[in-house]
Amino acid sequence: QVQLVESGGGSVPAGGSLRLACAASRFTYSMGWFRQAPGQEREGVAAIRTRDGNTVYADTVLGRFTISQDHAKNMLLLEMKVLKPEDTAKYYCAAASAEVWFRLDRNGYNSWGQGTQVTVFS
Repeated sequence: QVQLVESGGGSVPAGGSLRLACAASRFTYSMGWFRQAPGQEREGVAAIRTRDGNTVYADTVLGRFTISQDHAKNMLLLEMKVLKPEDTAKYYCAAASAEVWFRLDRNGYNSWGQGTQVTVFS
């Protein structure tokens, strides 16, 4: 298991930006950001293959969100720009212990943070 602690959520107007950070006890092969809105399933937002930096994004955030890693600080980051009301959700950092590139398949991730709330108002 990997310990993950998210930070950086908040309430912003539409068009605004936020930067989420996830402090990890260690990096794993696949790490990602997921989000869950009330009454909806948890969905993948962005994932990174930490060995080579390969990334994947959900279509709904492509071009607006950027996932990155800071190995020196064991931090996983998510830069979010041009935020929309439909981005409102609780955002979770996730890590997969198996050395498999799970991309945005939440079933492959077995360590989760407590989540941080992002609210975008119009």
